[in-house]
Amino acid sequence: MVIEIAFKGNRREFFEWPFEDPPVVKTPVIVEVERGEDLGHVHATGELALKRKAGTTHGKASAKPLPKAIRAANGEEIARAAQLRADEMNVRTRAIEKVRTIGLDLKISDTEWQWDKKRLTVYFTAEQRVDFRQLVRQLEGLFGTRVHMWHIGVRDEARRVDGVGRCGRQLCSASWLPELTPVKSSVAKDQHLSTLNPAQISGACGRLMCCLRYEHEFYVQQR
Repeated sequence: MVIEIAFKGNRREFFEWPFEDPPVVKTPVIVEVERGEDLGHVHATGELALKRKAGTTHGKASAKPLPKAIRAANGEEIARAAQLRADEMNVRTRAIEKVRTIGLDLKISDTEWQWDKKRLTVYFTAEQRVDFRQLVRQLEGLFGTRVHMWHIGVRDEARRVDGVGRCGRQLCSASWLPELTPVKSSVAKDQHLSTLNPAQISGACGRLMCCLRYEHEFYVQQR
């Protein structure tokens, strides 16, 4: 059975569930990842997971056999994961200090420990290509683990750190939107929305709001 697992920051991946009884949604499970193990929560199972795997970028990215879910997490393992989440704010602060010391032109958005602490992922945004090899060496010496730098865009950053939109609700990208599809200015023009002031139709990330796409098909049909 194929299951979809959600990790911190709305990161999701697919795994094989090798047991007969399917897991319940939101069940914390230990899964095998490159060079170790990680902990996530079940997001979808069975037919829904297969449908999402066929229709999402993170599901179609690789043709390799799916990694396996190892077991449902116990109380001690869940507590360990919670402790790592609590420590990540301190990790991010120390990583920012290293960036400022070296003088790199990048912004650290978030940090994420792998459950077994064999890898630390640092998510960052940058306008231009950055040579962060010195930063990686210093962070690996500081935290005693393998460090992976992951360059993300501003829309991915908003999805990862979450927030509240101008509608007063949680960002769609962080709550339910399965894919971050491009939003063009022509979509706003089709809805007779002014593009003279982009800030009025832009989301928290500074890009055009994802919700401009929701009613676009209706406007096109009515015309």
